[in-house]
Amino acid sequence: MSEPRLEDMSDYNTLKGEKKRIVWTVIIAGLLLGVIYMVAYNKYTDQGDTIPVKDKIMLVPLSQSIPVR
Repeated sequence: MSEPRLEDMSDYNTLKGEKKRIVWTVIIAGLLLGVIYMVAYNKYTDQGDTIPVKDKIMLVPLSQSIPVR
């Protein structure tokens, strides 16, 4: 069994008929799922639960509790 070649495809230059409808259906379904996910994410995530920090963090000390082997 060999891999398909572009020269062997009958509709390489233009998609027609049912194949074209399937491609557009998949594209539109993907866009709709993306929009639904974005709306649900923005509606159901708590974006106002932040802790304001006024001081700059200049140095983060290394942890002494991690043993080095």
